[in-house]
Amino acid sequence: MFSGKSEELIRLLRRAAIARQRLQVFKPATDTRYSDDDVVSHSKQRIPCEVVEKSEDILVKVDPRTDVVGIDEVQFFDDGLPKVCSHLANLGKRVIVAGLDMDYRGVPFGPMPELLALAENVKKITAICSRCGASASYTQRLIPSDQQVVVGASGVYEARCRRCHEPEGAPVDETPWLFPPVEAGVE
Repeated sequence: MFSGKSEELIRLLRRAAIARQRLQVFKPATDTRYSDDDVVSHSKQRIPCEVVEKSEDILVKVDPRTDVVGIDEVQFFDDGLPKVCSHLANLGKRVIVAGLDMDYRGVPFGPMPELLALAENVKKITAICSRCGASASYTQRLIPSDQQVVVGASGVYEARCRRCHEPEGAPVDETPWLFPPVEAGVE
């Protein structure tokens, strides 16, 4: 989280719109953080979208004239999403998806592993670790819950690097680093 995935999706979709390509944007009904009917980034950038309950609903709603299909928060979709994306791509549509590849425990999340394997292009972007300032690929849950999906943003989750990530609330390994972490703003 907090790496700019939705922001990058919005940027790519806006470029498609500038190029006069017809686009449709979808997000799962699970994502209710900032808006019910827009994809919204943490930096408040937004683009209108259609909300769907399951991946099959995307196929029903895609207009045959659509050139580009954007899908946000793909980790919340069911396991049918890779098949839906492949079908759309086989129809000649450009499919752009954004989502987390791992859950708060550091475990591959939802349909993302299969989507990564099927994708022709993958852009993995990282956040900044909230503890040490390193590149962060992990999501740290800050509230207690055994559920895999707890919808939230700041105050519920924060970005962490591998070293600072505490899966399942386990303590951080206190083994000294070979190279000390660089603290933000300190030279």
